Amino acid sequence: MADLLIGNRPSSLHQERLNVVQEILVASDVKTVLDLGCGRGPLMVRLAQTARFDRLVGVDISTCALHSLDRKLASIGSERCKISLIRGSFMDPTLDLSGFDAAIMVETIEHIAPERLASVEGAVFRRHRPRTVVITTPNRDWNDRLGVPKYRYRHRDHRFEWGRLKFRSWAERLATRNRYRVCFQEIGQEDIACGGASQMACFSLIPHDQ
Repeated sequence: MADLLIGNRPSSLHQERLNVVQEILVASDVKTVLDLGCGRGPLMVRLAQTARFDRLVGVDISTCALHSLDRKLASIGSERCKISLIRGSFMDPTLDLSGFDAAIMVETIEHIAPERLASVEGAVFRRHRPRTVVITTPNRDWNDRLGVPKYRYRHRDHRFEWGRLKFRSWAERLATRNRYRVCFQEIGQEDIACGGASQMACFSLIPHDQ
């Protein structure tokens, strides 16, 4: 979940993003959560301190990040019986992550090569298939205001960054193909012309009887 930093502190945009995602999970009344690409786990730590969640699973390919998250969880005395950390790719077809209320991908997809997004769709929306999926990603339309040159991304590990129109088009097609509804929300200071600095799509599984 890389983001711009102020000194060594996460930016206010990062904090607002975490607030918005947590609010969505609470409003959706979810009890079990998958954090896909959890990294060092600032959101996992927040959720672990909230009694309303029965099970939390973080998945990341970075051993170093998971070790860091594990230490943070130990320091807050979280109930480890309800938390699992998995080192690996959530796109691994041998990994069974089905049966969860929600999956969150906070600043994750932009770290994945665009040609692999079909694999993300297959894993998250077809195999794992939670009833709620929350995806946030940078809004490239805002990069000029953040002082990011046109030839660069916000982070050196980003594989792409999308503006609002492209992100919404992708998310709407994905929702239609997989029988989800999707709604969008801007995150961060909002501009009429280009939206917020970050953007979110929240997907809700359509019941079989609808």
